[in-house]
Amino acid sequence: MKNIILFIVFCTFQSVFGQKNFIDQPYIETTVKIDSLVIPDRIYIFIQLNESDSRNKKSVEESERMMELTLKKINIDTEKDLSLLDFSSNFKNYFLKGKNVLKSKMYSLIVRDAVMAVKVLKELEAEGISNVNIERAEFSEAEELILELKARAIEKSKITAERLTQPLNQKVGKALYVSDTETIQNALQGQAPGLVIRGASSIYGFRASEQPIYTEFQKVRFEVQVNVKYLLD
Repeated sequence: MKNIILFIVFCTFQSVFGQKNFIDQPYIETTVKIDSLVIPDRIYIFIQLNESDSRNKKSVEESERMMELTLKKINIDTEKDLSLLDFSSNFKNYFLKGKNVLKSKMYSLIVRDAVMAVKVLKELEAEGISNVNIERAEFSEAEELILELKARAIEKSKITAERLTQPLNQKVGKALYVSDTETIQNALQGQAPGLVIRGASSIYGFRASEQPIYTEFQKVRFEVQVNVKYLLD
């Protein structure tokens, strides 16, 4: 127990001592922000098939087969990009009404651009599958982009420090302290008004014979900030 107490005291002393040395040295501090806008390349579409909600009272299995055929018709790889989220049965209605079990299936579909997203909505709507929502949009190389932006911000912070100290006839030395943060702003996060789509024809105003609207989702904004303290020689 004594050894543990001594170790904690030693660590605290080292931390305070290090901070004192850092403050006593002449340094320059810079804060730099860099952002980038990118087009999302992963659009997640939620599809729900309800036996009780189908227009022609189709079973979930029939709607499921129709959905798969429709998606394949527009060159969607259903094995790769379509996944089952949940399966539920309403046994209460079954026992009370003596009818077939009312079933519901939920799927998640990934498409790569807005054109295909609208095309999916259009084709499914034409087949009576209208319980479809665009959930969110992402950029697949987000981590790599963030690292690249942070590296650029560090480079800019060094240039800024050198420019500021040049009139003082001082030189920028090694970095004494570095911190960084990042934020991602996506218009689809939180299901913003006007971006949740139920019944594509009612929202976009197209008919089954019309072509999909050629558009893009609002770009995803990546922003990084770095704070660097440089030693002054």
